[in-house]
Amino acid sequence: MIEFAFTAPILLTVGLTGLETAHLATSHMQVSQIAMLAADNASRARETIDEADIREIFTGLDLTGDSIIFSENARVILSNFEHNGKSGADEGYWIRWQRCYGGNTKYSSSFGAENDTSENGASSPLNYNPDLEDGIGPAGNKLTTSGSNGINFVEVIYDYKPLISERFFGDVVLRYQSAFVARERNDHVLRNASNIPASKLWTCDTYATIDNPPGS
Repeated sequence: MIEFAFTAPILLTVGLTGLETAHLATSHMQVSQIAMLAADNASRARETIDEADIREIFTGLDLTGDSIIFSENARVILSNFEHNGKSGADEGYWIRWQRCYGGNTKYSSSFGAENDTSENGASSPLNYNPDLEDGIGPAGNKLTTSGSNGINFVEVIYDYKPLISERFFGDVVLRYQSAFVARERNDHVLRNASNIPASKLWTCDTYATIDNPPGS
């Protein structure tokens, strides 16, 4: 009994550390999968993409991340990135539209906002963003596009929620990006065939979830 009294705290600490490590690894995997799921599903919309498709995409993220309390603690930024269709000095890229999901208010896109463009001197509502001159994404791994191809680029930022205690790893922020080229779609305008009111759109000035949607 004396030996057990000495070893029990050590065994308990090792066991709990193992559980927390496994939970962190699982959270990494899920957040990575959520980024891929959002980009992939946005790229599967054939011919056109609609605001109703955006809700369906975000519903999938909510279901996928339920076990890690994802929606309330994350920010997802879905950007449609395109070539601007120009040549010469005006040639460049732009973010045609951007939609966001999640209740976490601490984060925004690291790479640009809706209507940002690499074309210096572009007229309103476009905004010059020199970071887009070489494409979108982290330095050294930027993506570009040409012609009528569009890239659906997703950023996911998630404040990790520990299984046991923050004492094991402290405050952990998980960040993942994913991108897919739109399949069989040359028209990348985000339509609103259902006439969803502007207050209920998943724009990036809202911090909404499926359980607490925009305009609720």
